[in-house]
Amino acid sequence: MKEPLLDTDIISYYLRNNANVSREMKLAYEQYGYLSMSVVSYYEVINGLLFKDAKGQLKSFEQLIQSFQIIPLDTAIANIAAQIFADLRRNNQIVAHTDVLIGATALHYQMKLVTNNQAHFSRIPNLELDNWV
Repeated sequence: MKEPLLDTDIISYYLRNNANVSREMKLAYEQYGYLSMSVVSYYEVINGLLFKDAKGQLKSFEQLIQSFQIIPLDTAIANIAAQIFADLRRNNQIVAHTDVLIGATALHYQMKLVTNNQAHFSRIPNLELDNWV
């Protein structure tokens, strides 16, 4: 079973107390000893919470990430993402750069991406998806 990489929307569901997401995150933490997200998701969550001035959720997120491995971007991930984006663009199936970077991270580390955004991420070839919502 592949280790899960949590997409931005899954973190948002957790912060809004989604019971299914909370349960699955707990099970994954018990299995792996940590949870994982891309630094891109970290940025997206922080950006959204700061924009909304959601101080309570920001505090909850800061506590939550103590149990996370935040995966940085590197040239290997950038190269995978560039190829994915070029291929999608050639086929007129544009996906946001941030989503391509998150998907490329999952591919590089051979992880499954946990997301409720199946429509965008299903366009990325060979990316294993799961949905905890």
